[in-house]
Order: sequence, then structure tokens, then C-alpha cells
Amino acid sequence: MAKKKLIFAFLAVAILIAIYVPGFARLQQLKENNRMLEKRIDILNKTNEELEEEKKKLETDPTYIEKIAREKLGMVRKDEIVLR
Repeated sequence: MAKKKLIFAFLAVAILIAIYVPGFARLQQLKENNRMLEKRIDILNKTNEELEEEKKKLETDPTYIEKIAREKLGMVRKDEIVLR
């Protein structure tokens, strides 16, 4: 009788392990995915802040606009000579 109870307990534990292990593995995978997405969100938020700051400069700072026009667009003032 004790042997039957032991076998039943072993089978019950084996069934529970078979049911919960895949779910636990999936949970760990989802947690890792969540951590990666949170890092990506942080990076995107920082990028967004930098872009907002640049937008504000472009809207209000004529010196910054001139700098960007000269560096990225190669623009010069009238009567300036460009030396390379």
C-alpha cells in the first residue's frame, strides 16, 4: 500500500512538473523580453528629449540655425569665400 502511495505521489509530482516547467520557462522568456523593451524605451526617450531640444534651438536660436546651415548645407554668407 505504501508503495502505491509513493508511486502515486511521484506521478503527481511528475505531472505537476510537466505542466509548470514550460510555463515557467515562458515566463522567464517574457521577463527578459520585457527588460529589453524597457531598455529600448529608455533609449528612445533620451533620443526624443535630444530631438525636442534641437527642435527648440531650431525654432528660437538664429546662431544655431546659421551653424547648421553652414555645416550641413554648405551655405555661406554673401561675399564670403570658402576655403577647403
